[in-house]
Amino acid sequence: MNKTLLSLCLCLSSSLSLADDFSFNSASSHTEVPEIGSGIGFIDQQKEKMIGEKVYREVHHQLPILQDPWLEDQFMMVFSRILSQTQLGQPIGLVVVKDPQINAFAVPGGLFALNTGMVTSSKSMDEVAGVMGHEIAHVTQRHYSRSQEDFKGQSLLALAGILVGAVIASQADGDAGGAVMMGTQAALMGKQLSYSRNQEREADRIGMQFMYGAGYNPESMADFFETMHRSTSRLSFLPDFWLTHPLTTERMSEARLRANQFPRVPYSHDQQEFEIIKWYTAVVSDQTNEKELQALARRNYFAGILALSEFYLKQGDYQNAQIQLNLAKKINSQHALVALIQTDIYLGQNKLDDAYQAIISKQRITPENRALSYKLAEVYIRQNKPKEAEQLVNRFINKNYRDISGWQLLQQAANLDKSNPMRTVNVLRNRSEVQYWSGDEENAIKSLLHAQRLAKENNAMSAKIEVRLKTMQQERRLKI
Repeated sequence: MNKTLLSLCLCLSSSLSLADDFSFNSASSHTEVPEIGSGIGFIDQQKEKMIGEKVYREVHHQLPILQDPWLEDQFMMVFSRILSQTQLGQPIGLVVVKDPQINAFAVPGGLFALNTGMVTSSKSMDEVAGVMGHEIAHVTQRHYSRSQEDFKGQSLLALAGILVGAVIASQADGDAGGAVMMGTQAALMGKQLSYSRNQEREADRIGMQFMYGAGYNPESMADFFETMHRSTSRLSFLPDFWLTHPLTTERMSEARLRANQFPRVPYSHDQQEFEIIKWYTAVVSDQTNEKELQALARRNYFAGILALSEFYLKQGDYQNAQIQLNLAKKINSQHALVALIQTDIYLGQNKLDDAYQAIISKQRITPENRALSYKLAEVYIRQNKPKEAEQLVNRFINKNYRDISGWQLLQQAANLDKSNPMRTVNVLRNRSEVQYWSGDEENAIKSLLHAQRLAKENNAMSAKIEVRLKTMQQERRLKI
């Protein structure tokens, strides 16, 4: 399989406050950015959210997405800090794609996706923040909207289709990739690229402002450009339009000079934490091996020991996983990942009481931690305590109704609630949400229709299902 660097973004988001220049603000304030035109332009925020959610479902349907609450939330914290520097609304979410290629993209409404390869290729969380800042700047500056005349008459969802199609094609061979971009879509993309060099410079400049305001080092964006340059230099088999973020020597020099104009910011607030995230990502995405991890562990390297424990856990080798985790505990027994891995080791051996003790105290200290709460819910489900599991998970689902991991837990919990006359209906409702946000819209609607038939004697439940069914059916008509 050809390995491609592809970093595409749909830039269809709301405009920011007007300013001729920028000032260095505190992390809690908005960063001022240049005027980009009047009005909302092209589409409104509601349509942006609609398109973003459509792409969110399609990405889950087409790409290998990691469902790992702990990992997702590590990057979501960075994403949220960058977004706090903009006037964008609440984000749709962040997804981690299991792919070794260096790739990241943003879409309308606040959806960000990054490949595991981007994480494992980074040297610090500041570099990851730099990529996020750059991609979010594309969105806030509405680069597609500013090419409105060139896109006149084209479907906005067709633009979303280009994004998804191109990302999928980046995982395939050159011929498959070329096939995706034929016809009007290729012409549309060709129009956009005539503006891309200036837009890239603007995204660099604005992105650095965002990351600086969020407390990250702007020099890290220039650092990561060097990593990208080394990767793109190996790509000679693809047409120029695939490299939608052209990286020239001049642009790299400009980025370095621009970064040097900012007041000094220390690199990564916690480099050890990033190393933990990086090596954990390498394990769950199959981008490392036992020999490499053992070499790290022999150096008494906490991140390497934790990663090796997770590696053995994935293989079902609970004995060696426990041995490595015990070593990790001697260095830092309080890390959340230690509690999560320990719980999984016990669950794998069906030691349910031990699993409960491993997670409960940590979860009670930080009940807002989604990963810890979901792991406790998993324990409750294994202990046949569906009510307790539902109570935990619903707090997070009520805040983010697109949370596939949460819906999966609710589906399992509902199935255990044998005393509930609406048991099957609830299982079907929760299953439909899993299917829907995973991009399987057709079967999601079928599940709800089945639930509707079973609940016909319950007016309140029928009404609730009817509302959700209509929404799904309307949104499904949007075609990418």
